[in-house]
Amino acid sequence: MSRVHPFPPPPAFCDDILTVGVTGTNGKSSTVHWVAAAMATLDPEVVCISTVSQSVGNEQIAAPPTYQGFIDVMERGHRRGARHASIELTSAALASGFMRGWRCRVGVFTNLSHDHLDMHGSPEHYLASKAQLFISLPADGTAVLNHGDEASALLDEVIAPSVVRWTFSESMTDGVDLAPDRLRVDWDGTSAELLVSARLAPLFSGVSKLRIPAIGDIYLLNALGALLASVAAGVPAADAAAAMARTPAPPGRFEVVAPGVVVDYAHTPAALERTLRIARPLCKGSLCLVLGAGGGRDREKRVPMGRIARAADRVILTSDNPRDEDAVAIADALREGLGDHPDVSLIVDRRAAIGAALERAASDDVVLVAGKGHETAQSTAAGEQPFSDAAVIREKYQRRMSM
Repeated sequence: MSRVHPFPPPPAFCDDILTVGVTGTNGKSSTVHWVAAAMATLDPEVVCISTVSQSVGNEQIAAPPTYQGFIDVMERGHRRGARHASIELTSAALASGFMRGWRCRVGVFTNLSHDHLDMHGSPEHYLASKAQLFISLPADGTAVLNHGDEASALLDEVIAPSVVRWTFSESMTDGVDLAPDRLRVDWDGTSAELLVSARLAPLFSGVSKLRIPAIGDIYLLNALGALLASVAAGVPAADAAAAMARTPAPPGRFEVVAPGVVVDYAHTPAALERTLRIARPLCKGSLCLVLGAGGGRDREKRVPMGRIARAADRVILTSDNPRDEDAVAIADALREGLGDHPDVSLIVDRRAAIGAALERAASDDVVLVAGKGHETAQSTAAGEQPFSDAAVIREKYQRRMSM
């Protein structure tokens, strides 16, 4: 019996829209938004679809996270004249065969680390799902790969020989096309000089630096991937870099909500480690981490996340999206990873946990609220309830300032 695939063939207008697809464990949303900002210099009606938002040009669009919802947004953009799109591709969508229902001209791989193993069953299946984007690139397509991630070498093996490979990395070594030098991170953003391979140097003539409003070396690395993808899509490098300099990272990506108070979507071991690494040099006092983990999935990452949380001076364990699990049991797994850390407390109510972190923070401390980022709801056994880390922080910070 033949299997009925959930995705129909691409619509007739698919090839009218040059699409950049972005996949990886972390950094997808920020990369997608920077690519869209760069392509907007060519196409004011560019379509941008990520887990954070969906838009055609400057118009934000509410659409369900389904294939039909995706097609509806694309069709709307096509009717308005859009000829470019930047889209985020999750492992779930790729594993279910999304590339049968849409075609990308450029594919970007950010990185691969522990996530969604409850869904995929093994790291190998997780990577194989990501690989579907690159297997599906056309003969004249371009693959933009993070050379510093060992999974890129495996992806390279499944990409058609005719597809062009461009690479970025944290340092300039053999096989790297774009890397940062003299990187600088402060509360205003991140900047670096650019090191460019000889083969791409003509495309980057006159572009020697890149500055982005996002804070952290990992965001600069994502921006390098976005810059290469934008150039591959036909955007002059100077125009792309200028557009990215005007475009902040999406909400919840090391978002400074109040002085010294940051919200970050870090919900995997690798993302949490990177976020703490960004926060530490910016912190002149103590670093306080408010941390939980999602329920009902990927239990194996909880103890490793606890181990990584040791890098904070103070840790407040709390609920994240517990779903149908006991939030205290989830916190216990994180606590196991924290070992003998001297300053750990448990405040299950997330609003109260954030409040306690702010009340104790001194003027030179940094409070990092991790896990939910841009999300505006909390999933519990009772269902979804409105909840925004950023909104809670603003409310409690203003109240504290008025006292």
